[in-house]
Amino acid sequence: MTGALGVLGWIPPVVGHPFMRNAFLAGTGIAACCGAVGYFVVLRSQVFTGDALSHVAFTGALAALAAGADLRLGLFGATIAVAVGMGLLGRSGRADDVVIGSVFAWMLGLGVLFLSIYTSNSSGANGTAGVSVLFGSILGLSAGAARVAALLGAMILGGALLIARPLLFASLDEAVAAARGVPVRALGIGFLALVGLAAAETTQAVGALLLLGLLAAPAAAAHHLTTRPFRGLALSTALAIGAVWVGLAASYAFPSVPPSFAIIATAVVTFAGASALHGLARRGLAVGRRKDRLPAGVSEEIHG
Repeated sequence: MTGALGVLGWIPPVVGHPFMRNAFLAGTGIAACCGAVGYFVVLRSQVFTGDALSHVAFTGALAALAAGADLRLGLFGATIAVAVGMGLLGRSGRADDVVIGSVFAWMLGLGVLFLSIYTSNSSGANGTAGVSVLFGSILGLSAGAARVAALLGAMILGGALLIARPLLFASLDEAVAAARGVPVRALGIGFLALVGLAAAETTQAVGALLLLGLLAAPAAAAHHLTTRPFRGLALSTALAIGAVWVGLAASYAFPSVPPSFAIIATAVVTFAGASALHGLARRGLAVGRRKDRLPAGVSEEIHG
């Protein structure tokens, strides 16, 4: 059958394949944690931090591969350690631009070093692992790895929900939150640890180069569509899960399309649509306000 049947027509066969079921299971858990954590990343203006941690994920995974260790050991160890370190060095548990820029440059340099070591020592049997780190390999996850990814995603989501209310308070008014006894600095560092975990998780699905798209695009779309924080949190999570589902279905329907690209493309299209709706709504509101300010006769002349 051809792609002309459309993505929706392929959904029933998709879930009939074990490797696709594994991808949907892992992808759902990963997307759920990304949507929740990403909402606060955008709210706290820490998208640059997420970008830096994507390079940390790349470097940590390559360091583990170069040392002959499990890829996930370097992936999670590096992202968590660097995320907490940036929080400790920054103000009120937030990594500032100087810290992030320094980490960004240092991690890129280390990544080049470990990539050189890995490619010079790797054999043909595992030579594709480096590519998987960069672009993801969600369709290659085993049933056990998919269950672990889904479980970790659920745990990260649970952690984000657990601190959601005080984190929201600290994000909107840090000074008042601190005066009310909210541990702003510890909360900020803990949140960065969650961002590190989410970055490591997402690398398995879309790769280190593209993980920022899944972390930021659904969350930014949710911010455009609603101003209510907890509704936005739920919407961001739903949009991220939807992007993964649609992306996986599209990749199955069109085998030449990599799943990581399809997932990120769906997330970006969602963000573009939400931005357009937000712009139209603001324009309509502005026109309404101008109309209210005009004298009655002039308003009738302009608007009929």
